[in-house]
Amino acid sequence: MSNQFLVLIQKRRTIYALGKAVEQSPEYLTDLIQHAIKQSPSSFNSQSSRAVILFNAEHEKFWGFVKEKLKSYAKDEASAAKTSAKMDSFAAGIGTVLFFEEMDTITDLQEKYPSYAENFPIWAEHSTAMAQFAVWTALHTEGLGANLQHYNPIVDDQVQSEWAVPASWKLRAQLVFGSKEGEAFDKGYIDDATRFKMFK
Repeated sequence: MSNQFLVLIQKRRTIYALGKAVEQSPEYLTDLIQHAIKQSPSSFNSQSSRAVILFNAEHEKFWGFVKEKLKSYAKDEASAAKTSAKMDSFAAGIGTVLFFEEMDTITDLQEKYPSYAENFPIWAEHSTAMAQFAVWTALHTEGLGANLQHYNPIVDDQVQSEWAVPASWKLRAQLVFGSKEGEAFDKGYIDDATRFKMFK
C-alpha cells in the first residue's frame, strides 16, 4: 500500500515492552497530544474529549493507584504477583494519557437536540475512540511505543482527587507510552470476504 496514512496506521501497533529512553521533551509530546485530540472529529463539533497527560513520577503514581486497587481483586498470591508485574510494566513507560469525555457537554446536546438524545452518549464514545487512535498514531510517528488500557472506573475517584479533574469528566481509557523496548506481537487478519461487502 503506497498511501502514506495507511502505512502509518498499519505500523501503529500495541507495544507492551516500554521504557524511559525518550528523546522528546514532555512539552513537545504534550503539544503533539493536544494537537492530535483537537484535530479529531466529534459529533456536532462538540469537542467533548478531554485529557490529563501524566509524565514521569505522576505517570508512575497513576499506575501505583491502579496496582494498589487491584490487590483487592486478586484470587491468590500468584494472581496478585502477575497483576503487580503487569502494572510495573506500564509504569516502566514515560507517560500516560488519561482520556475523558465531558458529560455536561453531552447532556447539553441531549437537551438541545432531544430527537437525538439517546445517540449522544454513543457518539461521545466514537469521539474518544478517534481521539485515542489519533494520539496513538501520532506517538508512533515519533518512534514511541504505546498500549491502550481500561482501568476505569476503579480509580476514577482517586484520579479526580489527585489531579483536580472536574466531576463532569468521565474517564474512558488510558494510553501508556514510552520508548520501544520490544516488538509488537504478530497480528493476523480474518478474510476480507468475512468483513467487507462492496457494490457498484
